[in-house]
Amino acid sequence: MNLVLILTLLSGQQAKPERITFDDHVLPIMKDKCVGCHSVDKKRGGLVVNNYTALMAGGSSGAAVKPGDPDGSLLYKVMAHTSEPFMPPKQDKLPQATLDVIHKWIAGGAPENAGSKVVMAEKPKVDFTLKGVEKGKPAVVPMPPATLPLRTVIRAGRDTAVTAMASSPWAPLVAVGGQKQVLLYNTDSLELVGVLPFPEGTPNVLKFSRNGSLLLVGGGRAGKSGRVVIWSITKGERLLAVGDENDTVLAADISPDQTRIALGGPSKLVRIYSTKDGTLLHELKKHTDWITSLEFSPDGVLLATGDRNGGMFVWEAFTAREYFALRGHTAAITDISWRPDSNVVGACGEDGTIRLFEMENGGQIRNWGAHGGGARSMHYARDGRIVSTGRDRVTKLWDGNGAAQRSFEAHPDVALKTVFSHDAGRVLASDWTGQIAVWNTADGKRVGTLTANPPTPEEQLAATQATLAEKQKLFEAHTATFKATEAILAKAMTDLAAAQKAVTDTTAAFKAAEQKLAQVRATVTTSQTALSNAQKEEKAKDTLAKALAEAAAKVKAEAEKSKDNTKLQEVATRAETLASQAATEWTLAQKNTADMAAALKVVESSLQAAQQAVQTAQAAMQTATNAVPPLDQAVKNAQAKLASDKAALDQITAELTAIKAIVSKWQAVAKATPADK
Repeated sequence: MNLVLILTLLSGQQAKPERITFDDHVLPIMKDKCVGCHSVDKKRGGLVVNNYTALMAGGSSGAAVKPGDPDGSLLYKVMAHTSEPFMPPKQDKLPQATLDVIHKWIAGGAPENAGSKVVMAEKPKVDFTLKGVEKGKPAVVPMPPATLPLRTVIRAGRDTAVTAMASSPWAPLVAVGGQKQVLLYNTDSLELVGVLPFPEGTPNVLKFSRNGSLLLVGGGRAGKSGRVVIWSITKGERLLAVGDENDTVLAADISPDQTRIALGGPSKLVRIYSTKDGTLLHELKKHTDWITSLEFSPDGVLLATGDRNGGMFVWEAFTAREYFALRGHTAAITDISWRPDSNVVGACGEDGTIRLFEMENGGQIRNWGAHGGGARSMHYARDGRIVSTGRDRVTKLWDGNGAAQRSFEAHPDVALKTVFSHDAGRVLASDWTGQIAVWNTADGKRVGTLTANPPTPEEQLAATQATLAEKQKLFEAHTATFKATEAILAKAMTDLAAAQKAVTDTTAAFKAAEQKLAQVRATVTTSQTALSNAQKEEKAKDTLAKALAEAAAKVKAEAEKSKDNTKLQEVATRAETLASQAATEWTLAQKNTADMAAALKVVESSLQAAQQAVQTAQAAMQTATNAVPPLDQAVKNAQAKLASDKAALDQITAELTAIKAIVSKWQAVAKATPADK
């Protein structure tokens, strides 16, 4: 036992296990047992085993080594005789000690040498494959959980170009590629709803699955490594990683049935992996330059791929057989997008054009110059419209035939990526400055800006607290205005009620005066009738009294002449009595007439007073009536202003409530995930 081991044991520590590497341990086995069939000179099955890079690239059957997963690696399975063809051929299985070396090497990440950094294979956590292609809106629209982290992996000193962006087909959700991370934003509220780490490097391509439940992230480190990672949107969980590229992944997509992942990049190869176990299914070697874009058709039948030399091919998605070679582009293809019916595929390129190809014969059916200097991105909406952007710094909206419908405001620098929101109600586009502009599709108005380098929770908290202070001041001002208008309305309603009561009171007084006048007029009429009757009776009494007085005088004269005539004397006496009675009645009649005349004068004077009272009451009633309309209008004006003030107060109250919620959110985030010191 050597001294180091003795000292280690005495110190109570365990010896560090020896690291199994390709150069030190595996290559000797390969040279001894396998190079006869799998060398540079003789590549049986397309596999070379005595060169690390070639071995890791795999052969015609796909990847031979899956770092971290020896039992799923074809190299170990054929050597351990757990999968055919058994290797070495026509020989017994290698000694277990030898197999253990291979097993440990792969389990340890399959490093090339002692200084190599390993990338472990990542098996699928769940089976997310579908039985078939799902069409239409899902019953439950996939949205991220509220538990997703909001603290970014990296807060860069400055914004950088945003080259990767994708929108969910069904949810108000957009994914934006940042440095070693993907940011998820709500396209309605423009709020950050989650951060997904991408430790593999820089995301170069983002794609949602056709049902919106998965997010594909492809990228890596230029000239060093590349992978594709699949995330569950609803769980916020990383499900699978495939690919072990020697350079970054530039293009990738997941098939609509979620059984296959296609990727490509500087290797000029399109590789198709199974999502069930991460194994390599196919390698497509037709392209002559870097793979820059690819996409499965919505029905899952075809796969379109494009390269930096303008080459574009369509493949059968399941068999990987070539279907069409599409010609037309004269420079690098920068983006590919399928029309929702899968009958037409579109591509844009550095030649500035957008070209549409039909899938019956592979013919070009439309092409137009979209962006001077080069087109960088295009995206089909469900209704067949197309949005594109490019080096001319302008994002544009087209109908399905390429007719221009709208140009949005120019970007400050070269535009890179553009997408529709889930309902095509908004258009988002990024540029080299790192800005992501958001516009309303209908009117072209800009509604906001997103970033791939958002502030830290502490910065967000400070900003929202400042906004909260401003909103609080506005709330207090709106509250004061609302209360002042309430007071004005209350006074106006009090004045109106008093005026309306005055109208009621003066109307009642006017009616009472009119009734009184009618009564006085009736009394005058009665008095006039009584006076007239009294005057008639007086005249009759006067006539009778005079007649009887004259007759009595004549009788008396005759009686004077014949004093001895007793009968005549009796008649004279009777006549005198009658004349006296008639004179008395006439006197009474005169008095009655005088009384009636005096009474008439009294009621006639009352009539004048009653008429004056009616006129006065009518004037008062008119004055009160005239006072109501302006007071009523004042009430209506105050009510309208109060409604307007109430709407403004409700709006600022809602904004205040919302910003308070945001402040609380960032307080919780800052507390739960404190910044690294």
